[in-house]
Amino acid sequence: MKLSPEYEKAASILSSHDPPVILAKVDASHEANEELASEYEITHIPTVKILRNGGKNLQEYKGPREADGIVAYLEKEVAPASAEIKSLEDATSVIDENKISIVGIFTEFSGEEFNNFTALAEKLRSDFDFGHTLYPKLLPRGESSVNGPTVRLLKPFDERSVDFQDFHVDALEKFVEEASVPTVTLFNKDPSNHPFVIKFFNSPNAKAMLFLNFSSELVDGFKSKFYDLAVRYKGNGISFLIGDIEASQGPFQYFRLKDEQVPLIFILNNDGQKYLKSNLEPDHIGPWLKEYKDGNLQPFMNSEPIPETNNEPVKVIVADSLHDLVINSGKNVLLEFYAPWCGDCEKLAPILDEVAVSFENDANMIIAKLDATANDIPTHIFEVHGYPTLYFKSASGKFVKYDGNGSKEDIIDFIRNNRENSIQPETVKDEL
Repeated sequence: MKLSPEYEKAASILSSHDPPVILAKVDASHEANEELASEYEITHIPTVKILRNGGKNLQEYKGPREADGIVAYLEKEVAPASAEIKSLEDATSVIDENKISIVGIFTEFSGEEFNNFTALAEKLRSDFDFGHTLYPKLLPRGESSVNGPTVRLLKPFDERSVDFQDFHVDALEKFVEEASVPTVTLFNKDPSNHPFVIKFFNSPNAKAMLFLNFSSELVDGFKSKFYDLAVRYKGNGISFLIGDIEASQGPFQYFRLKDEQVPLIFILNNDGQKYLKSNLEPDHIGPWLKEYKDGNLQPFMNSEPIPETNNEPVKVIVADSLHDLVINSGKNVLLEFYAPWCGDCEKLAPILDEVAVSFENDANMIIAKLDATANDIPTHIFEVHGYPTLYFKSASGKFVKYDGNGSKEDIIDFIRNNRENSIQPETVKDEL
């Protein structure tokens, strides 16, 4: 569905809204608007942002893309960030037992605590539902009476409700950030879990993922052991997720995992390094996690088999041979990262063959290729965002990304400008 006509319909409806809601649009691709697009960090089109207080407050639009949904979303956005709860009916309208709700409990709606809570609600209104009340007995879960101003976060997981009484804005925001994440995120086909899965993958923490067949008789033992470990490691820079194999085909394809490896535990670091243990038992998880935390595990890399013969002009590299044949080879190497389905890669293939033939008498020069869809690559060395991508690795270990026109002559010039005399492999710094 194209956004533009729906946006126009929503603008027409909201033009008579009280208080007024103004919908505007800017051509971010026009040269005259480049500075504005940069100021508001526009990285893709269309992008919708909500501006308040003359542009002083800015938030991402996270709502629907059809006219009625846009109207409903923005009508809620112009309402107060936190709704007053004066009755059980009010409480029901604010608090959804399947979502996270945040309620401030006060003796009066004034003072520093209330103002800070209101500021928090304004800042996080697009992510959570907020309410405030003088009557704690109207709220589900937790104690019906409280001692002093309190923020109660209600959630559909773990302990169901958490109270907090530090009203410094930074402390409140940190509390909400931590308390709104499940100890163990559940990845299954229930759409109500999807926001937590997204939050899990957006976390800056290392990500420990346990994938199981949820119909297995052993699943309860795995869940119990994994939850206990998640509690033990909480605050140590690791987030935990447990996934049903039926719902996890997307991650399996992305990380190149296989169904026959289940039950498996998989850790992804922020630097892209991966660690894997497959076909495990519940009692394997704790010792394996300890080995990971102690730095005693070797990273796991998906790799095609190393070719038995490699006699073509353009050498075939796989993940398991990348270190020896490229990174620590002590030779000059031009390496192409390609995808089998990539049309531009097919066009480049005969050109690279000709380049390789041009250097066939140079024992210190290697022209090579790696299928980046079947082999993991060290992302802290190579930035590969599309195909084909070419890197030159000099004999001394310098990496230069190629950005030329792809012709034989241009690639040869690029190689000649960057190559060095060969050095012995043992003197090359190990980059992995």
